[in-house]
Amino acid sequence: MDDFLNIIRNDHHQFDKGKLEDHFGEEPFALLASWLREAIEKPTTEPNAMTVSTLGIDGFPRARVVYWKELLEEGIVFYTNYTSDKGKAIEANPKVHALLYWPEMERQISMTGFAEKIPSEMSDSYFESRPRGSKLGAWASHQSKILDSRDELETRVAEYSEKFPDFVPRPVHWGGYLIKPTNIEFWQGRPSRLHDRIVFNLKSDNSWELYRKNP
Repeated sequence: MDDFLNIIRNDHHQFDKGKLEDHFGEEPFALLASWLREAIEKPTTEPNAMTVSTLGIDGFPRARVVYWKELLEEGIVFYTNYTSDKGKAIEANPKVHALLYWPEMERQISMTGFAEKIPSEMSDSYFESRPRGSKLGAWASHQSKILDSRDELETRVAEYSEKFPDFVPRPVHWGGYLIKPTNIEFWQGRPSRLHDRIVFNLKSDNSWELYRKNP
């Protein structure tokens, strides 16, 4: 076996790109918006990539990378096929975890919360902004189902392209989820692995408690 441990250790570096002070406001969304904006402007690789974890109906957790598309006052939005494995998992258990990681900034945001479908009007508006190929793909892909061959998928794309020569409507099985966080942790790498970890936790009265965790 390769000596992965030594290879990884030789690649270690000191975390020195930022720090978290002790003044953050009474809720997490201003800081969340600030970090998202900085990740986009930096720029970072795939600044809107987000790993969403769900609990499958078989009891096993599953994670996949999606793209967050909007930040609302209540949380963060991503879009997907509602009949996919993740959609079925959310329908059965709306508790989810989301992780955003920007290695160039030595930052990550970890949040737990509940996912719920956004209003259809919002999904319609976003779907209309997508490229035609992506719209057709939303119709053609039976996401998470077994596919006999690539040709089968491409045949369906061609069929829907013929069916919708101009306007492509949003399929009812495709739309957005809003993740409404109940706990958000902001992580900033610091030297000697003494990282900053600032946590906002939603209380029963809908106010947020703020605390710092050991690294």
